[in-house]
Amino acid sequence: MTVNGLLNRTLVGVCAFGVLTLSSCLKYEKDSHSSTSGTTTMVCDNSFENIFQQEVDVFEYQYPDAHILVRYGTQAEAFDSLFSMNTRSIVACRDITPEERSALKARYKNQRGANVNVRSSKIAVDAVAFIVNPANNVEKLTVDELGDIVGGETTNWDQIQPSERGKIKVVIDRSGSSMATYLSDSLLQGRPLGETVFAAGSIAGVFEAVEKDPDAIGVLGVSWITSDMDSADISKEDLAKSILSDDPVQGATLTQRVKVLKVYRPGEARAYKPYQQYIFDGSYPLFRQIYMITTASTSNVAGGFYSFVTGPIGQKIIMKTGILPATVRTIQVELPE
Repeated sequence: MTVNGLLNRTLVGVCAFGVLTLSSCLKYEKDSHSSTSGTTTMVCDNSFENIFQQEVDVFEYQYPDAHILVRYGTQAEAFDSLFSMNTRSIVACRDITPEERSALKARYKNQRGANVNVRSSKIAVDAVAFIVNPANNVEKLTVDELGDIVGGETTNWDQIQPSERGKIKVVIDRSGSSMATYLSDSLLQGRPLGETVFAAGSIAGVFEAVEKDPDAIGVLGVSWITSDMDSADISKEDLAKSILSDDPVQGATLTQRVKVLKVYRPGEARAYKPYQQYIFDGSYPLFRQIYMITTASTSNVAGGFYSFVTGPIGQKIIMKTGILPATVRTIQVELPE
């Protein structure tokens, strides 16, 4: 499968659009002087916080007069902020629709008397990973088995294979999150999640629940379980220097703190873990696409940051986190069985 074939695949109904009110109103482009100086705000789906904070850190290191203030919330909050014109830019796991684009342009015209250019770009492809405690003897599951687990049809581990484990506890970050919507739309064809699904309250809480409970199975974006995140205490300066150098970035490997399950694509005889190479060639079946959307001009800092994230340096950062950048050059990572 080609890069374009994978990246242009349409995921129907991956993330639903909703409207919620932000708990605190964001205002954008305060003292915004140029594409590399000034202050702007934006809203990012919290599924991508660990990735996007690295984008902000490197951009601000490279341009010390630029300040990006990011609110991490639900995807619905991000779109609500964009349409209420409280922020210029958002990051979400779906693109803006043609109807939404037209409505947003009309709103700017009616309320501010200004024409606005709504730009969007796919910035990455994120694998959806399933993790269990190392004490769990399960190693691989089919997409259908995962659907039955998430939907509540399969409630005990011994329904899958001989196991000493008890009742299955599916752990997600938050009810109503983009991950919850992905599971409902992509694994359950729109049906609600089963009664065995619990919200940990945060993405870090999913990881902690699986580490503590051998009966739990967690669902996370793959960047949260890479070796890159195990060493996330790297300073902003060291991170920026490594990214801004001419050295190639090695793709991240998966953490050993939890067991990352292999998943069978329907009809395939081999199961795969969510390594970048297997996201790239389509072998790993569970993924979602990440978009950055902006109404910012190219001449202010919000527009400058959009160009940075969608450009070579921003894509290099994404490569480092373990997910697949939209612009793929070379993936350099060993793939253990």
